[in-house]
Amino acid sequence: MTLQILADENIPAVEYFFSGDTHVARLPGRAIGRAQLQHVDILLVRSVTRVDATLLSGTAVKFVGTATSGLDHIDQEYLCQSGIGFAYAAGSNANSVVEYVLAAVASVADTLEKLLAGGVVGVVGYGHIGKAIAERLDALGIRYCVFDPRLQQHTIKQAATLEQVLDCDVVTLHPELTTDEPWPSRHLLGIAELSRLGPDSLLVNASRGPIIDNMALLAHLRTGEGFSTVVDVWEGEPAINAALLERVTLGTAHIAGYSLDGKLLATRMLSDAVKEWRHVQSAALSSPAGTAPVLLLPEGFSRAQQIRYLLKSRYDISLDDALLRQAILGEPIIEKRAQQFDQLRKTYRSRRELAGSLVRQSIPTAQQLEVIRALNCIAVNLGDA
Repeated sequence: MTLQILADENIPAVEYFFSGDTHVARLPGRAIGRAQLQHVDILLVRSVTRVDATLLSGTAVKFVGTATSGLDHIDQEYLCQSGIGFAYAAGSNANSVVEYVLAAVASVADTLEKLLAGGVVGVVGYGHIGKAIAERLDALGIRYCVFDPRLQQHTIKQAATLEQVLDCDVVTLHPELTTDEPWPSRHLLGIAELSRLGPDSLLVNASRGPIIDNMALLAHLRTGEGFSTVVDVWEGEPAINAALLERVTLGTAHIAGYSLDGKLLATRMLSDAVKEWRHVQSAALSSPAGTAPVLLLPEGFSRAQQIRYLLKSRYDISLDDALLRQAILGEPIIEKRAQQFDQLRKTYRSRRELAGSLVRQSIPTAQQLEVIRALNCIAVNLGDA
């Protein structure tokens, strides 16, 4: 019997990882509705598709997979009660988001230099991504503290209060989006919290748009006294606030976790979960992306320059900022802005991750080796094959 799979068109390599007795059809995530699911066995989505009783009731769907770490778009209770299998790609995009955050830090003025000189990063949320960021900061020798009230505090390295985190040089947001008491994260940062951030600080949101009250952020930035901001996620996506985009330091189209490596890992994880659900042995498959090009680290760079150079060799965040501004600013029709936001995500380029890359240099210094390894790269000499 051939399993019928319907997948969001932005999930790569579904046909590769779900080979065998399956048939794969694709649709834009926002176009997936109950009518399209009448003869579908397996539904694979991303964050733009709300999966609940309204979507699935009366359909043939037996298994749902989301190629995301976030779960706020999934009614897990309904799936459990309905006996529908479920899997998500926990941590698949963690390294992609880590490198996005580091790219943001390295791109805004001298923020990276400040951190290497003893500045502190405040991390909100200690899930897969928050932990991955903490580990990378440890490797780079950058100080940090973490706020996550949902966890036992002794399980958090460098646990802190929200106020302590907001006092840091960089604040990066990675909590789960929830309205559940006693610690709802929706609008976790409002007027009072935003006002606490120092004028020389940097705020990065690569989690979910509503973690920050976007209207409060816009009002604060309009005063001209605001901190630097890098925003990848927005309230009201895909119809984002153009006035806010105009005022942020860097803005991108919800692509922090969109590295090719991270997306392929998510597809592989869902494929493995479906095979386990079907009690089918999972075959070892190599990545269809192949090996990323080798990087060459020039001589004579400072530590900050080495880090910045390697990060930008794989990901230039300013390009995504320019693409979003070109697509959104100057377009008066909200519906067209929304379409263009989605189009940027649909046609996103193949961005490779820095982690795992081969980095060559002629005569490696101790500092070069430390930086290469801290960024999870592999050092090789120029003469090596």
